[in-house]
Amino acid sequence: MQNSFSLKNMTKGTPPRVPFVAIKDKILGKNYDLSLVFATKALSKKLNNAHRGKNYPTNILSFPLDKMSGEIFIEPIQTRLDAPNFDMSYTQFSKFLFIHGCLHLKGMQHSSTMERAEKKFLKLFS
Repeated sequence: MQNSFSLKNMTKGTPPRVPFVAIKDKILGKNYDLSLVFATKALSKKLNNAHRGKNYPTNILSFPLDKMSGEIFIEPIQTRLDAPNFDMSYTQFSKFLFIHGCLHLKGMQHSSTMERAEKKFLKLFS
């Protein structure tokens, strides 16, 4: 597969400098087809409401499309607001969220196992 990663920026800002492809390849594999969207607050709120029944924007949403493809939506304004709550910079927290989303696409649920995997990949890509 030629291009198994695409990034779309729907915001006015510049996406953070994060090794998205390397992280995707390490967690999901080189042949996994992943689309990353930096979404507006309105789109994040709309998707969160439609898919989770929560009527507010969220920093990340991930959607598996099939076994070998998925989409991740990151909302940068919410990410910037949430980063200090995790003692991280905007870029560090964006990396953490991307790892978190990839792990969900791999089938992991929130748990101590997922938290250990997040820490492992954060350290690997620090």
